[in-house]
Amino acid sequence: MKKLILAFTLSVAALLSATALAAGPSIPLDKANNDLSDKESLKKGFKTYLNYCLGCHQLQYQRYNRTFADLGIDDADGVENYMYTGDKVGDHITNNMSKKDAAKWFGTAPPDLTLEARLRSPDWIYTYLRSFYIDESRPFGVNNTVFKDVGMPHVLQGLQGVSTLEVSEVRGEDGKMHKVSTLSPAMGGSLTTEEYDVVIRDLTNFLEYVGEPNKLERKNIGYWVLVFLFFFFILTYFLKKEFWKDVH
Repeated sequence: MKKLILAFTLSVAALLSATALAAGPSIPLDKANNDLSDKESLKKGFKTYLNYCLGCHQLQYQRYNRTFADLGIDDADGVENYMYTGDKVGDHITNNMSKKDAAKWFGTAPPDLTLEARLRSPDWIYTYLRSFYIDESRPFGVNNTVFKDVGMPHVLQGLQGVSTLEVSEVRGEDGKMHKVSTLSPAMGGSLTTEEYDVVIRDLTNFLEYVGEPNKLERKNIGYWVLVFLFFFFILTYFLKKEFWKDVH
């Protein structure tokens, strides 16, 4: 009995820890408003991932052929235009960077991102990728309001441009002065703010899909299960009345 209680306590503690980690920092997050049924968005997000993210971050639990099938990409087209690594269409989406070299360059090996959207949430990723700013004190010259002292360069800087962190003081409801940090509009990128937001939304959409490729299928099955349970409840109710009609 004691072992059972201990196991239950540890399970609850692990669940709470995972929930706290997934919640991320206590800052307002922008809504990604993803649409997993939008295959064109998923394709664009996939392409952005391959061009800007795969060099460092693997998707070691996701296969190319599964991605092609789900996104409506023909295998031949996928191999020619999307398959940057691997020898077979059934290979996982990995890169050739060794963890030892990565740790030397970045301080730690870049994480695999297959389950990142489930760990952090799509809104966290969407906000994070739009929250870099110039910080010359950091090794790569940038920092992030969502992930303080981030060890990652702003690989999408050419698209977004650069922002600066502006700190001002405002008087709060308690009458005291509080420091408020805001990001200046990004300058010098090849995309407008609106265009960049669309690119990041597509990328976030793709990462949410990768975290659970059968999410839409699971939801559709769930609706049919609810319909079945509804009719089964009605049948059970009338069956109960039939059994108990002669019971006084």
